[in-house]
Amino acid sequence: MNTALSEQELSHNSIRDQQFAIRLSLVVGFLMLAGKWYAYILTGSAAIFSDAAESIVHVFAVAFAAYSLWLSFKPADPSHPYGHEKVSFFSAGVEGALIILAAMTIMYEAIRKWLEGLELQNLGEGTAYVAAAAGINGLLGTYLLWKGKKYGSLVLTANGKHVLTDVWTSVGVVGGLLLVVWTGWKPFDPILALIVASNILWSGGKLVRQSVGGLMDEGDPSLARAIKGILERETRARDLEFHEVRYRNAGTTLWIEFHLLFPRGTPIETAHWKATEIEGILKDSLKTPVNIITHLEPIEGHDAPHRELKASAE
Repeated sequence: MNTALSEQELSHNSIRDQQFAIRLSLVVGFLMLAGKWYAYILTGSAAIFSDAAESIVHVFAVAFAAYSLWLSFKPADPSHPYGHEKVSFFSAGVEGALIILAAMTIMYEAIRKWLEGLELQNLGEGTAYVAAAAGINGLLGTYLLWKGKKYGSLVLTANGKHVLTDVWTSVGVVGGLLLVVWTGWKPFDPILALIVASNILWSGGKLVRQSVGGLMDEGDPSLARAIKGILERETRARDLEFHEVRYRNAGTTLWIEFHLLFPRGTPIETAHWKATEIEGILKDSLKTPVNIITHLEPIEGHDAPHRELKASAE
């Protein structure tokens, strides 16, 4: 009873911790947006515009991520018997798509400003604002990645990567503005904006790719090797066999199913006990929330009932 209560409290603390992290990201995102747009108005820099535009996307993406995180924690219900965690992948896809949209906007604006003529002013003050934003976002992104890894949260991990992408954007912008100040050659500003946009475009594409992979239950070779390695060791120790191993990542929970093969005549209580032992070892070894479904079969002739059912259905 105490163990169950402890696990429940741990789950509650985990949810509260993750929700705090995403709310912190949203608050900081609004502050960074205000600071960068002020710097853009102050300077008229295309590079700073690229950074500010990316921050607009970031705020929208974090708002959606906060909703997705809240939804992912809702328990299973009749309309969603496996829960709502898959929204994490959808959230990452939306964030990636918004990043791609921001990159295209930045490219358009940089080229337009270059063609119409560059007018830059107050670069020193504007650069200081962007540099300060980069430092704050660096701390925030590291914190979000740490929390995402700790809780296996795709939402926090995707958001942390987005924030760190914003950091590199800001670092690039600062470098470009310093080049303009030192050399007096204004085209450094739109050129750097285009380079920054290309990096943002790449990051957005990777997020979309990760989202599609998760929604399509794409396999992870290293995880598959880990699961099969544990099953091979534990079944061998109990003179059992296994097959039909499958797994899928639901967002923060891993679902695993496999068939355990027992010698004919094994009492159901014994089979259940051994299966439960193996399931427990799997959960402890993988160090992530896991739901396991085990199908018990006899080693001898385990395919016969399936063939008969298939024949009768045909």
